[in-house]
Amino acid sequence: QVQLVESGGGLVQAGGSLRLSCAVSGSIIRINAMGWHRQAPGKQRELVAALSRGGTTNYVDSVKGRFTISRDNAKNTLYLQMNSLKPGDTAVYYCNVDLIPYGPGPRDYWGQGTQVTVSS
Repeated sequence: QVQLVESGGGLVQAGGSLRLSCAVSGSIIRINAMGWHRQAPGKQRELVAALSRGGTTNYVDSVKGRFTISRDNAKNTLYLQMNSLKPGDTAVYYCNVDLIPYGPGPRDYWGQGTQVTVSS
């Protein structure tokens, strides 16, 4: 059973920083692409940052220069360092992983979501 457990969300003032973590556990052969998505009230979920197996990163324009996605392969953990936060970053943040499990089963998994609220 593969599980993704997120942590690190919270309330922060504009200009502050937060670091989100997403720990992946279970019977896994390999983790491929990983990413962070967010969904604000009344808006569609959007991809914020992505990290390929080879280390290529991609960011939505609104967070470029402020957010950094990274992973610790030894810990099977994905991170999102968020600096210079703005009220517009307020949303529920979800991690997403594409992986190869041992045995039959899905390859796409989502975390439970963590709330990030940025006050002005």
